[in-house]
Amino acid sequence: MEKTFTAHVEDRPGPGWLARFRDGRDEAARWYLGEGVPERPTAAECRAALARHMPELVAAYDELCGMVGDDEMAHRILSHYRPAPHRQGCSQAVWLGEGGPALIRNYDYPLTAITGRIELTAWSGRRVIAMVQRPWGGCLDGMNEDGVVASCTLGGLARRGEGFAIIQMLRYVLETCASVREAVAALRRLPAVQLHNVTLLDRTGDHATVFLGPRREPAVTRQRTCTNHQERILPASRSALRQRVLEAALDDPSTSLATLVERFFAPPLYSRKLSFTTAYTALYRPAAGRVDYLWPGHRWSQGFDRFEEGAYTHDYGALEP
Repeated sequence: MEKTFTAHVEDRPGPGWLARFRDGRDEAARWYLGEGVPERPTAAECRAALARHMPELVAAYDELCGMVGDDEMAHRILSHYRPAPHRQGCSQAVWLGEGGPALIRNYDYPLTAITGRIELTAWSGRRVIAMVQRPWGGCLDGMNEDGVVASCTLGGLARRGEGFAIIQMLRYVLETCASVREAVAALRRLPAVQLHNVTLLDRTGDHATVFLGPRREPAVTRQRTCTNHQERILPASRSALRQRVLEAALDDPSTSLATLVERFFAPPLYSRKLSFTTAYTALYRPAAGRVDYLWPGHRWSQGFDRFEEGAYTHDYGALEP
């Protein structure tokens, strides 16, 4: 199975963004609505929620709504407010040794469902490099020019609430925050639609992993490893196993940044399952303003000093059912 990843400079959404949105609108609606016909907020309620919690994004949101025209469903989708819940895998770790600080993450998700688009943007004057996900601005992981890195994992499946998609919350952090301290403060006041974990790192080495979700208080930890659970997990779960592997690697005095990255390409961290494929590995080094997107046998480096537009197609071979 193959997947193509592309990289683009797009300071602000324009005609190209509008064409992509129109082409993918039906798919974006399926993402937003999910299965069944649950009650969804009106477009006016979505904008009000965005204005209440993320006022810095309202001007860009209004501009996009003007571009798509009189399409209430599009306006609801673009808000990222109260979308249907979705599952994802993912493992991530913070490295503070030689060559750091660095954040390494695997993103595990069905290949057909991810956008595979790397963007360098400057919506609010602050440049951001991110692996983005439809429909507008959502970030799976990213870094801003102030040296803040943010990356998310699923934190569990049990709850769904009244908040925003985590990919919008990461966008907000990268657009508005210049340190881990500011990012933690922002995440603590933003409502998340489902259980998620966000690992943060900045160029000074300050770091945090924040547990978020409906009907719980945000928990700010100094964990340097994170998989797909929060405080409570069955010891035999796959998520617990992946976290133990990462913790053992960080505790091993022989581990280097290079050997830690190699560990992300081996089981149980690396997945070749069709339903949750490790789509890419990202290595963020905020002090250098650089991110390396990694696949077995291939490295694609991007940075604020040198950003390369283009495309890369990776052949994952035959994936396991």
